Amino acid sequence: MPTNIEMPKLSDTMTEGTLVKWNKQVGDTIEIGDVIAEVETDKATMEMEAFDEGILSDILVQAGEKAAVGATLGVLLEDGEEAPAPGSAPAAISAPESQPFAEGAEGAEAAQGAEAGEASQPAAELAAPAAQQAGPGERIKASPLARKIADSKGVNIAAIQGSGPGGRIVKADVEAAAEGGNAPSRLASAATALAASAKAQVVQSTPAAVSAPAPAVAINPVVAAGDQTIELSSMRRIIADRLLTSKTTIPHFYLHVECDTAPLMTLRKQINAQAEQTHGNKYSINDFVLKSVINAAQAVPEINASFNGDSIVQFAKVGVSIAVAVDDGLVTPVIKDAASKSMLQISQEVKDLAVRARDKKLMPNEFDGGTVTVSNLGAWGIESFDAIINPPQAAILSVGAIIEKPVVKDGQIVPGMRMNIGLSCDHRVVDGAVGARFLNEVKKLIENPALMLV
Repeated sequence: MPTNIEMPKLSDTMTEGTLVKWNKQVGDTIEIGDVIAEVETDKATMEMEAFDEGILSDILVQAGEKAAVGATLGVLLEDGEEAPAPGSAPAAISAPESQPFAEGAEGAEAAQGAEAGEASQPAAELAAPAAQQAGPGERIKASPLARKIADSKGVNIAAIQGSGPGGRIVKADVEAAAEGGNAPSRLASAATALAASAKAQVVQSTPAAVSAPAPAVAINPVVAAGDQTIELSSMRRIIADRLLTSKTTIPHFYLHVECDTAPLMTLRKQINAQAEQTHGNKYSINDFVLKSVINAAQAVPEINASFNGDSIVQFAKVGVSIAVAVDDGLVTPVIKDAASKSMLQISQEVKDLAVRARDKKLMPNEFDGGTVTVSNLGAWGIESFDAIINPPQAAILSVGAIIEKPVVKDGQIVPGMRMNIGLSCDHRVVDGAVGARFLNEVKKLIENPALMLV
């Protein structure tokens, strides 16, 4: 019986994906675990592994085409099995252009409609084995090879717990059952963990007591001859949806302070000179800013929180989301449990995340767990700006360029090195005094950088 290769759900916010390229061709033999294609999601380009084995008999979605999650990308046949009649294989289904993208672990609203219903199911239900999901008269989900092995070994396939996608029974499950056990593979564990994460994020991200305002009527531009129309990428759609949600549902307010960065510049120069002779890591100004934010979030824990409808969630750990500019938008990978990491670990992790973000090689779980965001436009010469909050977080720090300017010190006008930092706050969670305490704590650490190294 033919087995469909379906578009997997590779992140909690994914509703469709772009098939970047096929690594296998029609007629190739596929083994479980083979990397058969590359798929671009709203966050990264990821390798897609095979969950079944057989011969690739048909490719329904070509490289560069989009398909909705669950759509059929290709068809596998058993060795010697005949291909189905032309037109009998289901075609790939593209997500409707007007369908809003759902928000996930790093931001915005929970999925709507059917997606919200799916995400809110218990994790055990989402990863339920085929034997439990199949009712009377229903087809048990199993690969052709699994069925053949079960027949040859006299194993009751209906009693096996499937570890493949959607509870599909695969070869390893049947072999384990034949040996007297049916331990689910790491795929089943991963599915359960992803489902639990999706459920937790829906609960965390959905304001129960606040309804989003009705969307305004879109005013579209007049397109003239010679104008270029650029199709929105998955990432750009997510950005558009998330930022609109943030600005229309979160009551922002903004704070600014100016920091004396001369001590920081001096210390950084000394540390980098020493680092060249040891581990070789070069520290950036942003590394110190991140460390100051982490320490300040511990000193003012009210900032490390999120609005949750009729409650406020104050997080035990600090996860710093870092705004990284990429070719077609912006991503915010996370330094998780940041307070437990040294300055060297933070600096090295930021470099790694930034490189892989630009190469679209980040994994979905590397966007999870953010509790406060840092956006730095200093490298572009921007002196001051107000950032938009990254929901469901309650605060984002904006960092400007270090500017050499005259300042008054001890009654004298002297040259100074100054940097403007701003804080955008969700007023449902953070009051002005709390935001001010946090921002002044960041300022204190930047102006006394040795305190960050204690």
